[in-house]
Amino acid sequence: MRGSFLLFPLLAMALGGMAQASPVVPPPAYNPAVEAPHETAILSGGCFWGVQGVFEHVKGVEQALSGYIGGTAATAHYEMVSTGTTGQAESVKVTFDPRLVSFGQILQIYFAVTANPTELNYQGPDHGTQYRGEIWFETPRQKEIATRYIAQLTAAHVFRAPIVTQVAPAMAFYPAETYHQDFLVRHPDNPYIVYNDLPKIQALHVQFPALYRADPVTVLKGSS
Repeated sequence: MRGSFLLFPLLAMALGGMAQASPVVPPPAYNPAVEAPHETAILSGGCFWGVQGVFEHVKGVEQALSGYIGGTAATAHYEMVSTGTTGQAESVKVTFDPRLVSFGQILQIYFAVTANPTELNYQGPDHGTQYRGEIWFETPRQKEIATRYIAQLTAAHVFRAPIVTQVAPAMAFYPAETYHQDFLVRHPDNPYIVYNDLPKIQALHVQFPALYRADPVTVLKGSS
């Protein structure tokens, strides 16, 4: 789990930045535009620290908010979600300008650098249904883009193992506690962040230079 990396020697932190080469993830072939100034995408893919951190560095993103989805308001608390028994998933609600970055590009970044879509109910060191990979669609168009994209990546054998990321209708989204927001930006030296998440920011910069922003957009004032 997250806290376990705090006990690793500093060598592990250095090795964390030496991520293995990830597969080249092509853009979605089906990606119709939307005529709107704002759109949201709700994504689950492991610890929300890293997911939020990645999308805070994407041009066109107006906010990336860590939270919980999949359960009730009564269980939308970190201590309860961490038991893996609530149905909640650690997630990020990404609000973006579709004129600058499309929903399809958001999903391409998600599959390319944010989460491993072949890991079922875990991501890296974090295990449990609360860390599952899931795309929560808010419109039929989003559902079509997501399902067609997964089929496209599967047919192209982009990943060595089957894609297990689920596509489901959006439910109520509950913002996470304040201390979780902008965690990567506020704690870049945290061993878990160094080992697991900073390589994702570097991968975003390398693989998507036109969409990378050096100064992150943050939830809390003064975080960046």
